[in-house]
Amino acid sequence: MSLNYITNFYEGCMKPPTVIGQFHTLFFGSVRMFFLGVLGFAVYGNEALHFSCDPDKREINLICYNQFRPITPQVFWALQLVIVLVPGAIFHLYAACKSINQECILQKPNYTVIYILSVLLRISLEVVAFWLQIHLFGFQVKPLYLRDAVSLRKKFTTIKCMVPEHFEKTIFLIAMYTFTVITIVLCVAEIFEIIFRRLCFLIKQ
Repeated sequence: MSLNYITNFYEGCMKPPTVIGQFHTLFFGSVRMFFLGVLGFAVYGNEALHFSCDPDKREINLICYNQFRPITPQVFWALQLVIVLVPGAIFHLYAACKSINQECILQKPNYTVIYILSVLLRISLEVVAFWLQIHLFGFQVKPLYLRDAVSLRKKFTTIKCMVPEHFEKTIFLIAMYTFTVITIVLCVAEIFEIIFRRLCFLIKQ
């Protein structure tokens, strides 16, 4: 019985009841995760090691880098991907436990409403992540980072730090913003598809 639940849960996650939902799963699971996992590591993997300041001292480099990156982009985007998956996973887990067929989701009003709510929650999480990304990383990575040295009790007033591969990081930032926007658009389109198919089902009755 538990194996049947796992099978239903897996099928629900991999094959949502809508065509756009299936495309979203394909886009989310392959393109976005591959881009982050492979290219993200290549661009950001050794950033802390190559982040150098003037004067070039280890403790100063670490302090400045921690201020420059309160959270590393890879960790932020990985958390974003996991958190955004939660609403859909919870719904499909509920559907698997209740033995709800994917076709029934769009036929019964209660299941349809719950599924739409999970998609709306997914949109909300993407929007929040989009806003946080702007707040944390901005739209451009500048080649030079300036830090006030007064708090470090140094004789000089400003510390200059060189940011490695700043142009590649800017391109990657724009790409991740683009992926978030595409995901939000797909989620909105999925809601419209659900409403359209629901209306068609009611008309046929």
